[in-house]
Amino acid sequence: MFQSTSVIALFVFNEEIELVFIQKADVKGYPWANQMAFPGGHKDKKDFSTKDTALRELAEEMGINRENVEVMGSLGHFQTINDKDIEAWIGIWNQKEAINYDRSEISRVFQIPLKYLIDLHKEKGFHGQAPNVMLLTYPYEDVLIWGVTAKILYHLIEMLLKDN
Repeated sequence: MFQSTSVIALFVFNEEIELVFIQKADVKGYPWANQMAFPGGHKDKKDFSTKDTALRELAEEMGINRENVEVMGSLGHFQTINDKDIEAWIGIWNQKEAINYDRSEISRVFQIPLKYLIDLHKEKGFHGQAPNVMLLTYPYEDVLIWGVTAKILYHLIEMLLKDN
């Protein structure tokens, strides 16, 4: 049985369009320590939907209020190797508040230019073909986006490049 989880891929509009990523905290015994991810987490009984989960987690983890995020829709469901079903959502954050992240869960926050990610996607030959999950990586500065986060990012970029 998959455990229901959700994340949100947040677009921000600065000089260029960027996507918000988090690097999970370096906590001993935490299976996702230091991994790159989109903000999100496990669905609680009080959450009405996985969309509600993503927005609640965004507020808890990063201090971004749900009223400052326009949710565009779902990217679909993605499975992890440890039986988690992640529904990924897309949203646009208006940046009316500063990010105030929970340092017990997050070590760093990245706003990565979308153009950089799309160019890297094309350069690595990912466009139009589904690469092996072991090869599906997106390096940025001193971190690496891989695993289910890379699968979600791959799907998002492929949707954006659909007519190219």
